[in-house]
Amino acid sequence: MMPQDPRFDGQGPDAAWNDALSQGRFVIQHCDACDAAQFPPAVTCRACHGGALSMVAPSGKGIVHSTTTVRSREGAHNVSIVALAEGPRLMTRVEGDPEAVRIGQAVTARVITGEPSMLVFDPEGTA
Repeated sequence: MMPQDPRFDGQGPDAAWNDALSQGRFVIQHCDACDAAQFPPAVTCRACHGGALSMVAPSGKGIVHSTTTVRSREGAHNVSIVALAEGPRLMTRVEGDPEAVRIGQAVTARVITGEPSMLVFDPEGTA
């Protein structure tokens, strides 16, 4: 009989992240072995390949790394890549005027709970 890997017990990392988001909490993974932060959640650390990962609350601070405005008949909205202060980058949206979002702009995370819950960012000083 093969030994079982405890990393596969219970819910997976994506489900844990979505559960936290539905509770209004923004979390990212932190490697207990090498101290690396990562997003999106995974079963192993991308830096050291270790399996000891914890979900932790980041500072919520970030910088817009890339941005675009998406236009449709319903209106325009922003799609951005935000580099978190902890290192990982994630695709998200910056609230407010989509035309006013700029690369290098400081932003702060906020969770919108609902169906589905979403992580968005506000320009610094407006949250």
